[in-house]
Order: sequence, then structure tokens, then C-alpha cells
Amino acid sequence: MPAVSVIMPAYNVEQYLAASLESVRGQTFRDWEVVIVDDGSTDRTADIADDYAQRDPRIQVIHQMNGGLSAARNTAMRYARGDFFALLDSDDLWDPDFLAAQMATFASNPEAQIVSGNARNLGGVWDGKPARPWPDKRPQPDLAEILRDEEAVFIMSVFRRSVYETIGDFDERMRSNEDYDYWLRAAAAGFRFARTDRPLGDYRRRDDSLSASDVRMLTGLLGVYRKLRPALADRPAELTILDSQVSRFETELLAAEARAAIDAGNRATAAERLKALKSRKPGLGIAVAAVVARCAPPLLPLLYRWNRARLARRRAARAAA
Repeated sequence: MPAVSVIMPAYNVEQYLAASLESVRGQTFRDWEVVIVDDGSTDRTADIADDYAQRDPRIQVIHQMNGGLSAARNTAMRYARGDFFALLDSDDLWDPDFLAAQMATFASNPEAQIVSGNARNLGGVWDGKPARPWPDKRPQPDLAEILRDEEAVFIMSVFRRSVYETIGDFDERMRSNEDYDYWLRAAAAGFRFARTDRPLGDYRRRDDSLSASDVRMLTGLLGVYRKLRPALADRPAELTILDSQVSRFETELLAAEARAAIDAGNRATAAERLKALKSRKPGLGIAVAAVVARCAPPLLPLLYRWNRARLARRRAARAAA
């Protein structure tokens, strides 16, 4: 049996899949298998995956109707034979020593069941910069830290089969934040985490996401917290952190909904969300936007575009620093 099963969901990634698979085949740690789940792709993804499976017996492909990212990961984990599961999305890449470094972290932290990796951003304004801090001086992830910092655990993680056997599948009802939900469930179940903080891969990202995507992501985060709340009934310290995060993300959701309404030309909804946001987050910028939305609605999109351009310039300056 292989030591590591690489869990790779794949949906319409014909331009990325071969490079991702080659990054696994180039690993210095050789005791692995790849389980690709073609999640109902409509491009050449399935053909590329099948071709690799024919050429390399360590690669197996499962084809299924489209069910989403969590469903594809769950199928892969059910077929996986390894003692460790390594998550790799089919548009991301590993450096040759990625798996060797994660397994070395397990060896030096025998109490850990989950090792969180790190990578460089690929694309967007942060291209080439680490996706997570390096060196990472944050506390090692535990339930409180993962609640406090939703980026405490990176998606390029490796975990022991025992985690999957204990907490089960990714939640297929979720269309975002399913990995965050999984790490919280693992931490609540008592599993220990460690980190390999050196970036050892490329994590593909885009910074051109629409405000509607922000709404979906924030709604998903709040859903994760609602789901977790019953498990924290006898953990008052963690429950306090959860409540603080809920308040934070409810405020951010109002802002995202206001942006989405402005993008959609829905002035009434934008004005309503800005009014609610003003009561939760007093500040000159929000106050001005709320007044403009109420008194001069046609000017609101102009103000929004100006502010968005200003923030984009600020992000670009930070990325270049």
C-alpha cells in the first residue's frame, strides 16, 4: 500500500491538470498514489487524466457526475489506500520536496495528525508571495486559533487516515469554506496540528473575484460557525471567539452585499445595506456612502468605483513592497 494518497478533484482543468500531475510525479518522496476524481468535466480533463493513468500505475481515475468539490474529494478519499491523505487541487503545483517536507514534519511531531503546508501565490496581485506567513510565528493551530484565524490552516495539508476515519467526509452541502469546516471539526475532535511553513508549491488564485463571490464566501463562513456552535456548548472560551467572529463576518457580509447591490444597479438594496452597516461599523467612509445612497443614488456607483480603484492601488503598493 502507498504511504500517501494524493486527493485530487478535477473539474474542467484541461489547461492545468498535466502540470499538477507532473508536480506529483516529480516528488522526491516516492511512496504515493494519486486518486483523481473527474467531477463531470465537459472539457478534455477526463482524457488527460485517463492518459496519465494508463502511463503511470500509481495514478487512478474515478469518473462521476458533477457533484462539487467536496463530493469529489469524498469519492477520492473512499478509494484512497494510503495511511496519509494529501490535498492537492488540480490547478495547483507542488515543489519536488513538498511531500518529503510534510512527512519530515510528521516525523518530528509524532503527536500531530494534520500538517498544514504553505505555497506561493500563483497569479493576482500577490503573485510569487507566500500564501501564509513565512516564517510563521503564529501559534500552532488548535481549536481556539483556527476559530480566531480562519487562515490558520492552509488547504495544501496532509493528514492521517485516522482523521478521515473519525470525522468522515467533507460536507457536500457546502459550496465554499468546506476545508475550514473540516479543520474545525478535526480540532473539535481533539486532533493535533503542526505546520511546515516554508512555501513548497504554487497556489493558484485570482484577485478579480466579483462581489457576489464575496457574499457566497462570507455566507459560507457564517454557516460553518452555525454548524459548529452546538459542539462548543461546554467550551465557553472557544464559544466567545466564535461569537466575535460571527459579529465580524456579519458586518463584512453587509459590506459585501452592499457592493453586490451597487454592481447590480440595485440602489434600494445598497442603501438598506449601507444603513445597516453604518450602525455596526461607524466611520466616515461608510457614513458618506450611506448619505449618498439616500440623497444622491446616481452618484453611488461613481463613489464605489473610485474607492475600489483606491484600494486596488493600495494593495498593489503593499504587494510590491
